[in-house]
Amino acid sequence: MRAHFCSLNIVPAANETRSRAPHLPPDERRAALIAATRDALLDYGAVPTTKQIAQHAGVAEGTIFRVFDSKEALLDAVMLESFDPDDLLAAIDAIDPTLPLRARLYRFTELVQGRFQRIFGLMDALGLVAPPHTRDRDAHRRAKDGGPAIMARLRGVIGDDADQLRVPPEEAIHLLRLLTFSGSHPHISEGAILAPDRIVDVLLDGIAAPNISPAAGPAGSATSERRTSPQ
Repeated sequence: MRAHFCSLNIVPAANETRSRAPHLPPDERRAALIAATRDALLDYGAVPTTKQIAQHAGVAEGTIFRVFDSKEALLDAVMLESFDPDDLLAAIDAIDPTLPLRARLYRFTELVQGRFQRIFGLMDALGLVAPPHTRDRDAHRRAKDGGPAIMARLRGVIGDDADQLRVPPEEAIHLLRLLTFSGSHPHISEGAILAPDRIVDVLLDGIAAPNISPAAGPAGSATSERRTSPQ
């Protein structure tokens, strides 16, 4: 994490928040502070003060420093949590396999876009242009393996309906990832974020009008044949 966070550390103050959160076990208190800090970063679009974090968490400002050694350590924990893929993988696994292919892809894209947007928002607020480095080897491994694991789950989401596509599943996965990433990035999309259903519809249906016959494409392309659009 960048060293400039250190200059933003605030010494715990005596003033307390109005409403106190209930007493929690250490692990739950840590998780609650991480969640509150993440929400504060996204709400303010900048690094919040420890007082603002405490207000979001409903705790005394000094509680932060009884759980984390410094504000920088708390911000590091927020970013590590945001790159951890476990919750997203579980949500993808919960997608109903009996839904039509299009509906399954809608849900998958909605989940992945939510992850992208949270990460983009946090990085913007923290002034980061690349994912932060971490000394936590296990967290680094999970974050590094997260992207491939998410895309591997997409192969399962497509499942036996791969025969509804006119490209191999691996190519469809690659295209969906590119569309979702670029369509979810506030700068790449120039602020015109693509909705999940729009991303999937463009992927499955293209942009040609229904009455336009596919033209022969470059040598080796598959544009001369088109299967019925997946539902």
